[in-house]
Amino acid sequence: MTKYLIVAFGGAVGSMLRFWAGGYVSSRMGTRFPYGTFVINITASFLIGLIMTLLAERAHWSPNWRYLLVVGFLGGYSTFSSFEYESFRVFEDGEFLITAMNIVFSVALGFVSVWLGVIAGRTIT
Repeated sequence: MTKYLIVAFGGAVGSMLRFWAGGYVSSRMGTRFPYGTFVINITASFLIGLIMTLLAERAHWSPNWRYLLVVGFLGGYSTFSSFEYESFRVFEDGEFLITAMNIVFSVALGFVSVWLGVIAGRTIT
């Protein structure tokens, strides 16, 4: 039961941060391109690389950290389904270049962000 509560707490915090950060970025940068979701996906990619590397290479950490941070927090914070829906909506509006840019940049920079998170996680002592 404790694992479920840990995941629920992490998910609640991640979801609230996602809601705030998405709105904040969109209010600053506009909504023609889905900047809020883009920023969240890139930061979530970095964080999963960093956190999973730290957890994998530091065996003395409790497995509860994975439940809290990866399954809960990043599960609530990450926005892949929103990314897909927003890409579809932009496509449906005939904005093919913006659709392509969102998909290509999100996937490519998301991959690079995971890689950088792994590197960061391996260099932290």
